[in-house]
Order: sequence, then C-alpha cells, then structure tokens
Amino acid sequence: MTDPGPPQLSPPLAVACPGPAGYTELRRRIREEGLMDRRPRYYAIKIAVVAVLLGGGWAAFFALGDSWYQLLVAVYLAAVFGQVAFLGHEAGHRQIFRSRRGNDLVGLVYGNLLIGLSFGWWTGKHNRHHAYPNQEGRDPDITIGALAFTRDQARGRRGVTRVLARYQAYLFFPLLLLEAVSMHVISIRAVLKGPVCRWRLEGLLLLVHAAAYLTAVLLVLSWPRALAFLAVQQGLFGLYLGCAFAPNHKGMPVLSEEDNLDFLRRQVLTSRNVSGGRLTETMLGGLNYQIEHHLFPAMPRPALRRCRLLVRAFCAQTGLLYCEKGLVSSYSEVLRHLHAAGR
Repeated sequence: MTDPGPPQLSPPLAVACPGPAGYTELRRRIREEGLMDRRPRYYAIKIAVVAVLLGGGWAAFFALGDSWYQLLVAVYLAAVFGQVAFLGHEAGHRQIFRSRRGNDLVGLVYGNLLIGLSFGWWTGKHNRHHAYPNQEGRDPDITIGALAFTRDQARGRRGVTRVLARYQAYLFFPLLLLEAVSMHVISIRAVLKGPVCRWRLEGLLLLVHAAAYLTAVLLVLSWPRALAFLAVQQGLFGLYLGCAFAPNHKGMPVLSEEDNLDFLRRQVLTSRNVSGGRLTETMLGGLNYQIEHHLFPAMPRPALRRCRLLVRAFCAQTGLLYCEKGLVSSYSEVLRHLHAAGR
C-alpha cells in the first residue's frame, strides 16, 4: 500500500519553524487530544494476555516432555519473552500507571522475575539513551565493544576487535544471538556492583528466575535437548530484541560530543520510524513509532499511532526531516552504516 504522505492538521499548528517554541505547541496539542492519558483497560488486557501466553508456553513445555519438538516451544517462548520485555520497557517509561510504584512492580515482575533481566539496570541505561540518542560519549547504546558505529570508533580498535569491526555488517545478526546472554550477565553484574538501588530485591528475583528456569529445563529434558533448548530459546530471544531495537537509531546521524541540538531536533533527527500496520506495531512492541516515543516517552503505546499523524504533519509544516522506512529498508540502512563505519 502506498504512503499517502504527511497528513494535514485541522486546524494546523500555529508554528512556522521547529525549536523549543514549536515543541511546546506540539506538546500542547498532544495533551489536548488526550494522548498522554493512561490506558488502564488496554494495559490490563495486555498484561493478562502476555501472562496467559507465557503460562501456556510453559504448560506446553511440561506436557511435551523430553522431545526434540521442544525446540518449537523454545521458538515460541523466545517470542513471548520479547513481548514480556516490551511491557517491562513501557513500565520503565511509566506508560502503564501514573504512579512509580505500579510501574516498578510491573517492571520487576515482568523483567527480573519472568525473563531474568534487571529492571533497574535497564531503566537507568535506557534513560541515558533517551536523553542523548546517538551522541558519542553520552549514549550507552553506541558504546558497545562488539560494534563500531563511527569510523573513529573503528580506527580505535585493535586486534580481534578491529577485525570484528571490519566485518561487523556481516556479523551483526549472528552477534544478536548472544544479546540475551550478554544482558543476563550485565544484569547480574549490575545487581552485584552496579548502580541498582533495590539490589537485594532485584538479585532475589533474578535468582528465582534462574533457578526456576534452569530447574525446569534440566528436569524435563536430557542434556543434549536441554542445551539445544537453551541455545534456541535464549538465542532467538536476543535476536528478537535486537531486531526490534536496531531499526530505531542505527544508521541515523551520529552526533559528536560537541553537538548541542535542542530537544526536538535531537530526538527527531536521530530516530527512524518503521512503517507498517498493527502487526508491525505488535511485533515491535510499539517501537516502530520511535520518533513519537522519543518525543513523548511516557505516552502509552496505543496512543502512538494517532500521535504519529500529528508529528508527521508538524515536521512537514516546519521542514524538519522525518524519517520513516519499511522494516527491510531499515535493516538495509543499518547494515550499510555498519559496513561503512567498520571499513
């Protein structure tokens, strides 16, 4: 289906150029439309559905027993773990409840307990990313040892890491298979000696998850099948998360430490939307509306679709570049950027 182009606001926003004043007017319109209001019914249903899907996956696991068909269950659980992670992400941005306590409860249960990722570590890291997306020295998401996002980063690599940088475009998707394991390790390290405030509670929940997960796998499956199950489930879980987050900023302009853009330009110019319908929205956890999410991080997921219309029209009216690509095109741009930076 062809894109009809930026929709027109009715009435149009009374602003002729982007900047702080323009963002203030845009934010006023967003609030007038009620797009920042909480959606308790939506999230009550979403939380319940994801819980049922997760419970159903583990019920199938125990019912199937020691069988190679468990690898199908592993694929299913990898996808459901991704949906659980999206809810944890939304809790971290306080999209679900207005109170911090309610969001933290969802984040700790759906993050630490159900999938074994530290909610406190993730929230701290992700908030720094939102403050300075794609800015060298400030965004933790472009300071990754395995990848180089600029030519200067690649030039600074030596030995094996330099070889990895040179071929990183070819290695990108295989490396994502290790993403979940890496996040588990970082979560444990953050709880033990990192900036996690409730480290005792988070550590206990991570321990309960690991004990329950590994006990179930090792009790039901023989060693060869257990290892295969772990590799497939955790590998695809990491791949899923990486593929959901990668199109958002990778391949977009990387800002130097000296760049000092205003909030509106910083968020819009470094972010990329992914076009698609409700299936894309569900599979990417609403992250396909990345520009709107960065402009209004606390906006509930179901409001982002309407918000996109207003933001696109605002950008068209003010001449601010608004990037939106298809999913395949987004991955192509990511790989081209990594290839150019690495070589």
